[in-house]
Amino acid sequence: MLDADRLIARLERFGAALPAVVAGLPPDDARWKPADEAWSVLEVVRHLGDEEVDDFRRRLRLALADPAADWPPIDPEGWAVERRYNDDSLDEAAARFSAERRASVDWLRGLAGPNWANAHLHPKGWTIRAGDLLAAWAAHDALHLRQIAKRLYQLAQRDGGEYVTLYAGEWGA
Repeated sequence: MLDADRLIARLERFGAALPAVVAGLPPDDARWKPADEAWSVLEVVRHLGDEEVDDFRRRLRLALADPAADWPPIDPEGWAVERRYNDDSLDEAAARFSAERRASVDWLRGLAGPNWANAHLHPKGWTIRAGDLLAAWAAHDALHLRQIAKRLYQLAQRDGGEYVTLYAGEWGA
């Protein structure tokens, strides 16, 4: 059974926590990528802000109000390039995300008797319910928190130079 209150609380906690996770990261580290196809911490944070507004909140609103309505297209990977994510300020991107997340949580908490079973037929042929979107929204946060943690780990490896990071937990006891 969907526990919307728990999912919304999780969304709220992440919105408050993300700025603290990335606070103080120097701009060159925020923009650093281990490979061209990988995203930097800054790109991940910018992505989260755009997904907040242009994907999850918008699509959940549509699914609840009119499940048959077409969803506006999204292009997360294209946005990273055309919106020049890696040229922005990490602090500003984190603050924007946090503010938009507060707006989302306020909106979610203000819903009166949402029908989480409302289903939208995705153009790719699968059905996605409003409850699926809410659960995926919280899971999306966790996936990107893992991505940020990985990038911070890789930065520690990079900065360790000739010294290895195995003692951090990879060597065993």
